[in-house]
Amino acid sequence: MRILLVEDDRMIGEAIERSLKDAAYAVDWVRDGAEAIAAIDTRSHDLVLLDLGLPKQDGHAVLARARSNHGDVPVVIVSAREALDERLRGLDGGADDYVLKPFEMSELLARMRAVIRRRTGTPHPLMSNGVVSLDPATREAEVDGATHALTAREFALLQALMFRPGAILSRRELEDRIYGWNEEVESNAVEFLIHSLRKKLGATTIRNVRGVGWMVAKRS
Repeated sequence: MRILLVEDDRMIGEAIERSLKDAAYAVDWVRDGAEAIAAIDTRSHDLVLLDLGLPKQDGHAVLARARSNHGDVPVVIVSAREALDERLRGLDGGADDYVLKPFEMSELLARMRAVIRRRTGTPHPLMSNGVVSLDPATREAEVDGATHALTAREFALLQALMFRPGAILSRRELEDRIYGWNEEVESNAVEFLIHSLRKKLGATTIRNVRGVGWMVAKRS
């Protein structure tokens, strides 16, 4: 899952970026409103974490642009502006949630998962296609009653497929969900992760459609 982090404070940004990567998210970090608008206009993200006090364009302008041009992208405001009027402005402007600084990273991650569930219309915390169950909170997959711990990138790849059971995702689409802008992608990284997942979950869990990509079966 790919996250756009919009935060101008370097220390806070580094801490959030590190925690997001540890939680298996691919992260693109920008530090001002103009860069944020450019990223929203040119790249596809699964969620935006948005500070309000930004150089060049403030967070409300970024939110307005996201809602006018990319209405479905979830946006979570992360700000030290605690005044009620400010929070109401953000939520009424289209934000899906408003998290006050300082915060516990575990709470922010839980709020992100809740927003994504609401946006995708899947209120149950577990993702399942009837064969595999995936728990985003613990990064564990269950098949035939057996639970398997996944690495961060194994989880990121399987989660991308589980969001759209029955849909074929190409190598590029999977790489976009696993790696951020500045991360080097090895040529066989996707194949290696799929091989590792099949060893844990079963050879037929992830299907290859030759020349097109990979998929998990749709719930029957």
